[in-house]
Amino acid sequence: MPHYYLHLYNDMIVADEEGLDFPDLAAARAGAIENIRGLICETVSKGCINFSHRIDIADASGEVLTSVSFGEAVRVDG
Repeated sequence: MPHYYLHLYNDMIVADEEGLDFPDLAAARAGAIENIRGLICETVSKGCINFSHRIDIADASGEVLTSVSFGEAVRVDG
């Protein structure tokens, strides 16, 4: 199973040193979205969400395969 690293870029850069196994890039993207939604829940209590923050998904060689912005992880209505 491929190993992916989910590097967080928000108010600071948090490199994923351990990574996670996902069956494919689509599953890694879904995992990034789940992580982003959890982070948004934490930050909304502070009254601010920056939708340009992101998670970069890299493979085992360190190559960034795709990025997911916080804005892509949620739908805002109203």
